[in-house]
Amino acid sequence: MSAPRRYRTIADLPTVIPVFPLIGALLLPRTRLPLNIFEPRYLAMIDHAMDTYRLIGMVQPKDPNADMMVGAPQLSDVGCVGRIVDYSELDNGHYQITLLGLARFLVSGERDAGTPFRQVAADYHPYTDDISTAADPPIARDRLMQALKPYLKDRAMQTDWKSIEEAPSEALVNALAILCPFEPKEKQALLEAPTLRERAEALIALLEIANAVSSPPRGGGSPRGGQPLH
Repeated sequence: MSAPRRYRTIADLPTVIPVFPLIGALLLPRTRLPLNIFEPRYLAMIDHAMDTYRLIGMVQPKDPNADMMVGAPQLSDVGCVGRIVDYSELDNGHYQITLLGLARFLVSGERDAGTPFRQVAADYHPYTDDISTAADPPIARDRLMQALKPYLKDRAMQTDWKSIEEAPSEALVNALAILCPFEPKEKQALLEAPTLRERAEALIALLEIANAVSSPPRGGGSPRGGQPLH
């Protein structure tokens, strides 16, 4: 088993990495993603990662019905590589791991490595800032709170508002992007947002759209915007 190593720049990251195609799973830089691994091919992937760089690329299939498809589904264009920072083997042979997100990458082609799991060429250059020290740029925090409160209330989701109000912008936006039950394509849009500020804007838009859909129309109008019946 390899010793833990640090990745300080994208130059430290390998250009070919194993990937875990998982619908609806979102890993972002400096976030943590716990995973329960049980399929034989992915158990082999974890063994390989632990013996090499301790890195796994999380990437969504393009088709949300990929789990019902035969063969290897087409991958999304952008994923995020994470380092295994917690690892345990269970009595039933499953692995429990936690990934710490390092940097996003472009999928630049798949490699036929002769392994039961998939490996891709990863291009990190569009995301050179991901692996650097986290910044905390200003975001539209008041608007985010206004959209978040009815969204969580409508879904009866437990909330520690004090922690939310005190959280740094990056931690707050990324945690909400991961935890809110958005559709896979919406998760992918949040991942691909170039900057944190743009991810925050996309997050607010998703929350506001969800609130609008769940709220009844006002003023007697029809749901489709037609004329009221008399």
